[in-house]
Amino acid sequence: MNIISTQNAPQAIGPYSQAIVANGLVYTSGQIGLMPNGEIAGNGISSQTNQVLSNLKAVLEAGGSSMDSVIKTTIFLADMDDFAEVNEIYEKHFGSHKPARSTVSAKTLPRNALVEIECIALVK
Repeated sequence: MNIISTQNAPQAIGPYSQAIVANGLVYTSGQIGLMPNGEIAGNGISSQTNQVLSNLKAVLEAGGSSMDSVIKTTIFLADMDDFAEVNEIYEKHFGSHKPARSTVSAKTLPRNALVEIECIALVK
């Protein structure tokens, strides 16, 4: 088991790691719309979702994987009214790759973020 850490994504804000690699899989922690410097990436769902997916890409690459190797994602939304906009941005980041996915409503996310996404991916 290997702990993954990259400066290209925000550092963990609690007692956890950005990701773990085990048995050929990368398990990421949930990413919120923080920039690598720890500042929130704007107040809107669009800017936060783009930042979340950029963070996931950086963490996956640090773990020897990539967005096109993602098997499963889980999206947590503070407001399900943002579902369509998040979907549109998500599709731009994943392209034709369509991992399995769950989307759930969360009353409150860390740092009052609007979206959080975690994933599981194959190591290349």
